[in-house]
Amino acid sequence: MSRPVVISIPQKLGRQEARRRLDAGISKLKPELGIILRELDYYWQNDTLHFVGMAAWQRITGRIEITDDTMRIEIDLPWVMRLLADTIANRVRSRGIALLEKPSDHV
Repeated sequence: MSRPVVISIPQKLGRQEARRRLDAGISKLKPELGIILRELDYYWQNDTLHFVGMAAWQRITGRIEITDDTMRIEIDLPWVMRLLADTIANRVRSRGIALLEKPSDHV
């Protein structure tokens, strides 16, 4: 398997507030992601959100780790989707920033 796509987003909210915003916002993102990503499942293990979904008949997995000052996202893309890695990273970065910057009811 190839290296994951890694996106690091600095944050000043602290671990608990960043996790709360991510947790509240991800359910609101599901309809938007549903156009591209099907069967999105996720669970928390300590301060890391693990996720798995299907896009274009390909399985995508990843992790979002929340630290005191960073949200670190790793996405494991199948080789057929590696050509889209930059586009995916840019989209994920912009949505991640929006989740952290705005209150969860405005995502």
